Amino acid sequence: MSNEHAASHDHHDEHHGDHHHDDDGGYHATVEGYLVGFLLSVVLTAIPFWLVMGKVMSSPKVTAFVILGFAAVQMVVHMIYFLHLNAKVEGGWSLLALTFTAALVIIMLAGSIWVMYHLNTNMMPTADPQLMRNMP
Repeated sequence: MSNEHAASHDHHDEHHGDHHHDDDGGYHATVEGYLVGFLLSVVLTAIPFWLVMGKVMSSPKVTAFVILGFAAVQMVVHMIYFLHLNAKVEGGWSLLALTFTAALVIIMLAGSIWVMYHLNTNMMPTADPQLMRNMP
């Protein structure tokens, strides 16, 4: 092997080796991590199921809010253990994009519910029989 070819080959190996040793500081998936995520997901699904099927809480509204709380926690578990989102991955940009998306979704949902509520309140006919008789 010529010296020029050997030097080129060594340079390629150095570059190739450095590339594999880069550490982005992000989360690296492990079987243990996936098992923890899976077990948390099962528990966070089984508890609300038990709450509904066992009629543990007397108020359906309270049960619904508790289930929504479990759903929010489960979404966080999925994002951490399965999607591997944290502040270190991609320099924090993926977490920032997720936060921005969540803020937009909350604003859109809250605004839509607010508009529908006010349309329902302001557009529904009143219960006054006198006013109802005068309507076309």
